[in-house]
Amino acid sequence: MNYFKTALLLAGLTALFMGVGYLIGGASGAMIALVIAAAMNLFTYWNSDRMVLSMYGAHEVDASTAPELVGLVAELAGRAGLPMPRVFLMDEAQPNAFATGRNPQNAAVAVTAGIVQQLSREELAGVIAHELAHIKNHDTLLMTITATIAGAISMLAQFGMFFGGNRENNSGPGIIGSIALMILAPLGAMLVQMAISRTREYAADNLGARIAGQPMWLASALMKIENAAHQVPNWEAERNPATAHMFIINPLSGRGVDNLFATHPSTENRIAALQQLAAELGGGGTSAPAGQRYPSRSPWGRTSTSRGPWG
Repeated sequence: MNYFKTALLLAGLTALFMGVGYLIGGASGAMIALVIAAAMNLFTYWNSDRMVLSMYGAHEVDASTAPELVGLVAELAGRAGLPMPRVFLMDEAQPNAFATGRNPQNAAVAVTAGIVQQLSREELAGVIAHELAHIKNHDTLLMTITATIAGAISMLAQFGMFFGGNRENNSGPGIIGSIALMILAPLGAMLVQMAISRTREYAADNLGARIAGQPMWLASALMKIENAAHQVPNWEAERNPATAHMFIINPLSGRGVDNLFATHPSTENRIAALQQLAAELGGGGTSAPAGQRYPSRSPWGRTSTSRGPWG
């Protein structure tokens, strides 16, 4: 059902895009709009991961610089049947994470310093598994496409204001139609984009919980990240709100309501779904291989007797 809703919403976004082009320039306008969108999608297909990682100042880490983090990603990628993604660390206090890349072979998982410091190792495993689920479901490419089409719709609506509003004949939308187009088309595109994002978050929660083996690890992490979003601002995300849908929790605000303008589902709804999944799987979820439990450690492998960032 989630895939059906996503396909339906994406078809609606494409139809809206073509409709805006048609209103501005008829059949030829629709074709020009299609060419523009294709060019934009081609560019973002190859460059979106580098652009967003650079935007957030993320630096790549490996087994020598962050052995615990990279080892955890490698273990979970193996469980998910995915190639090992590149791992990036952002110097950001707000606990959060996202995945990017055009396909599983060219994927990256980025986490903030805040999430490494504030979550237990089990909770971090739940978060990383969620991001790997996005990669496995090809959501990283889907969200890039929807963001690009939504941006193209906004651009076309602006064109309609300049080129359609000055026409006195019936070949354009006219001044009133152009103003309405400029306001309503981007709004409609934004609503569809957010609906797609929320649908994919539920799907990634479900698959990520199965990859990690314990749904409640992710549920606990979501609650901690949600609470921190109220208190710790992410200034880079505030400057680039179009990237908010990429993160596991909305980095712009701590809103917990599931409404038309939310980039993410309600955290309470997500936790409820994970609790239901845990009940279905029995005993809080499937067990890790051979009854394995993650040990209590400090961030980079030093043993600790007190409760620290890794649990």
